[in-house]
Formats: sequence, structure tokens, C-alpha cells
Amino acid sequence: MIQYKESHEEETTKDNKYTIIFTGASASLRGKAYFGAFAAAKSALRTFSQSLAREIQPKGIHVSHVIVDAVVDNPISMEAMGGLSHLKKHQLIQPSDIANTYYFLYQQNPNCYTFELDTRPHVENW
Repeated sequence: MIQYKESHEEETTKDNKYTIIFTGASASLRGKAYFGAFAAAKSALRTFSQSLAREIQPKGIHVSHVIVDAVVDNPISMEAMGGLSHLKKHQLIQPSDIANTYYFLYQQNPNCYTFELDTRPHVENW
């Protein structure tokens, strides 16, 4: 972020379109047993993104934090999570749906920015 700030400071005006999106998890808001380190990291990311938004949003840079409250259906996350073959397709978030959500945030008008958005499958128990 420091390198970005130094190299783009002069060209950052309200006429340019910049969006920075951070991916969080429900652990950004609350911890669970055995997930203390993950909750601390995601909470720190959320707080950092809030601070960054307050710092650079007045310059026309949209900063957003998206809570992804489910397993993403891709080979990397499925392998990393291991043992999730019991999950059905409708219990997973599709990468293309996350991309569409991020594009929605990118397209927002500066007079109506969304800072935080929660995403989850309709069957997620939250």
C-alpha cells in the first residue's frame, strides 16, 4: 500500500476510478473455538480496511471489505480445507459470483459507496 500511495499520489483525483477490495470472513466479526488466530487476523484486516477507507476515500478511492461466509468452490480451497466432499454445490460460493459482487462494488458511484458487504449461500446457518 505504501508503494501504491507513493506512485499514485499525484494522479489520484475524484475523476479517476480506483477500488480496493479486501476479502474477510465471518471471523472478522466474531471468533470461534480453535480459530483464535484466524479471527484475530481477519479482525485486523477489517480494522485496517476501515482505517484505509477513512484515509483515502476522500481522494475518490473506494475501499471495501467483503465478508465471504462459506467455502469457495475451487480446487485450491477444497484441497486446503480437506474432507469437504460431503458439501453440495448449493452450499459453496462460486468464484464467478464473488467476481460479480466485486464488480458491483467497483461500479458504484462515489456518492453511494458500500464499505462492507456479507456474502453467503442461502443455506448458510448464520
